[in-house]
Amino acid sequence: MSVVYIREQGTVIRKSGQQLLAMQGKKTLLRVPLADLEQLVIVGNIQITTPTAVMLLRSDVDVVFMSTHGVYRGRLSKNESRFAELRHKQLRFCDDVRGSLNTALQIVSGKIANQRVVLQRRADENREAAKQLRGMMDMMDRAQHARDLEQLRGFEGKAAANYFAGVRTYFSSDWGFQSRQYYPPPDPANAMLSFAYTLLLKDTVASIQLVGLDPYLGFFHTLGYNRPALALDVMEEFRPAIADIVVLTLVVNEQITLADFEWTQEQELPVRMTQPAIEKLIANYEERMSERVFHPLANGETSYRRALELQARRIARVIEGADPKYEPLVMR
Repeated sequence: MSVVYIREQGTVIRKSGQQLLAMQGKKTLLRVPLADLEQLVIVGNIQITTPTAVMLLRSDVDVVFMSTHGVYRGRLSKNESRFAELRHKQLRFCDDVRGSLNTALQIVSGKIANQRVVLQRRADENREAAKQLRGMMDMMDRAQHARDLEQLRGFEGKAAANYFAGVRTYFSSDWGFQSRQYYPPPDPANAMLSFAYTLLLKDTVASIQLVGLDPYLGFFHTLGYNRPALALDVMEEFRPAIADIVVLTLVVNEQITLADFEWTQEQELPVRMTQPAIEKLIANYEERMSERVFHPLANGETSYRRALELQARRIARVIEGADPKYEPLVMR
């Protein structure tokens, strides 16, 4: 099964039998058999015909809409669930103070453990990275004794500040990267990270929905309007393992440089990636998602994409009482 991105602006997606056709005028840009399609990502000004949309819905193909600069817009979904009992248990688990705290602690521990792997590679040759690594691990130790979710979030926030101060050492001063800033990303490094996290979020939501959980009912991130708290929870341990690794590899290997960005003078989007840079980022992200990693539930190695689903299943097992606690997936 494959993930297909349609990025050519002005393209129309049509169906022909059991195939999708991406067309501009009478020219066919891409032909995809429906049987091979797991997810269709539509980037920017792309049209999709109604018969095609209906076919994709019937075939349970995940259709995601993004802006040309990596802003998640939404997805085509049947808006149905066959897992009412599981979701009821999930809702009740959200009100379980001890259960939510224990699960959130494991999520944070997994995230920091994977961040440690990223920083350790730099700390061996950089004093500042080594210093920030020590600070981050101190916060991880303190997190183990958090009394409640608010205190845990405080320790995690300080650990994240240490982490990105260490990540900053991967970038030369020309990049202007001082700290992690979300919206709008003020510099090229933050622009890349935000784009990569958007890609990861779309896949995390898809995995959670496949398992039957509600992506908006989480345990670590606060619940709120239009906030996919559980998706943000599950993706935490995968941020360093997937998104950060992809971005840092592209920068260190100079596959993406400052020449791949445009400064717009626009308040809502001060810096943006060029289309060639976006294509490199997406290609490397998909390559990382296809890499193999050991997972106990797979009885061996599986892809990172499959690992996302298996971690969502671990959450479901905790909710249902089949497992005593959530086990994060830690990089080796």
